[in-house]
Amino acid sequence: MYQPYSNTKVDSRSLRSVESQIRDLSQDLAMSFNTGNFDQAAALFSKDGVLMAPFQETAHGQKQVENLLRRLGDAGYSDLRLETTRVEHSGDMAMEIGRFTVILRQEDGKSVSDSGSYIKVWRRLGAWLILADCWNRTAKAAVEQAA
Repeated sequence: MYQPYSNTKVDSRSLRSVESQIRDLSQDLAMSFNTGNFDQAAALFSKDGVLMAPFQETAHGQKQVENLLRRLGDAGYSDLRLETTRVEHSGDMAMEIGRFTVILRQEDGKSVSDSGSYIKVWRRLGAWLILADCWNRTAKAAVEQAA
């Protein structure tokens, strides 16, 4: 499937811990989403990466991920905050677990806070890229939105 990446160039990011790199990249993802740079957010995914969001079809590949993120932004999702709570890694693979909050602006002008947890699988393909991102909403947040 994937071959180990080898490069003789020294990347300053490789001198930092994997956990620091993953945490920073997650913040880059949130910043890109919050500023409407959905293409930049999707570029953090591998070419065959997947994004699985509640009540949405799974997005396969960077273009579909970009389209899904754009649809979420157009639907009123904003102010995404990601908090990494755990990073485990071995070689060129890493797993990140965390919590998120996001604001959903509804058609009537009200804003509802939504929250939940997520898991991301990362692969170092020259740079760390997301292979899979799956998130779920807390039951409380889902019920509040439905009300």
